[in-house]
Amino acid sequence: MKSPGQRSRDIERQAGYLRPEHCSPPPLRSRSNAMWFIRDGCGMVCGIITWMLVFYAEFVVVFVMLLPAKSVLYSLFNGALFNTLAFLALASHARAMCTDPGAVPKGNATKEFIESLQLKPGQVVYKCPKCCSIKPDRAHHCSVCKRCIKKMDHHCPWVNNCVGESNQKYFVLFTMYIALISLHSLVMVAFHFIFCFEEDWTKCSSFSPPATVILLILLCFEGLLFLIFTSVMFGTQVHSICTDETGIEQLKKEERKWAKKTKWMNLKVVFGHPFSIAWLSPFATPDHGKSDPSQYIV
Repeated sequence: MKSPGQRSRDIERQAGYLRPEHCSPPPLRSRSNAMWFIRDGCGMVCGIITWMLVFYAEFVVVFVMLLPAKSVLYSLFNGALFNTLAFLALASHARAMCTDPGAVPKGNATKEFIESLQLKPGQVVYKCPKCCSIKPDRAHHCSVCKRCIKKMDHHCPWVNNCVGESNQKYFVLFTMYIALISLHSLVMVAFHFIFCFEEDWTKCSSFSPPATVILLILLCFEGLLFLIFTSVMFGTQVHSICTDETGIEQLKKEERKWAKKTKWMNLKVVFGHPFSIAWLSPFATPDHGKSDPSQYIV
């Protein structure tokens, strides 16, 4: 015997249940170059905190550890490396936050749009009762973004956006670069402590010894915390991409109805084809392919 939830889902799949007359016409499309941004208080606060933590790490690395260092070569090399990785991390964060993750047009479940699909007898379409849109396969509704998102993996407050079909690359790069600068800062903190123990503490920093220790301990705690968090998230995302199964699909244990591809091909779908240095750049937009109206049909 089916549960009430299963019966409701079956009813929702019936073409007669769509009731397109109950959906208002879709809003006028905004300009194609309009920036995507979610006005969520929690997400905006988390995004600001993320940037502040990166700037704090930048301050400690540059002014507490590198500038007072005796070796100019050591300071230049580590300063260039850390600043480059930090810049790429913030650029990836900005792209993940301000890129449309793959939102389905809101309110497109109208009679005209359904007729334009030219459904064959027996074919059905999904409708989201919350945003009144025709849902492509593997799309899910986000209660924060208030939209259906194609291949939605999860909503991340740290980037104030959903992680979906069109911005997953930037989220993966964000987690990777944050993990790298966290690891780099931890290594530099270890070397700085060794140097300060061997030398006079007043000579290893332009700040007082107590202030230097506090700043380094806070950076060490921040670096260790974010290294663990972003490394786990990076590994989870790469595994999700390779298996071509989003976090929501894994959580709900949804039946696989899409074609199975190789792990390398799945990576190309997210990061772009062919493989190049652009995979590591948050400024290179991968070609995800054009939307096919047939993907709305189940």
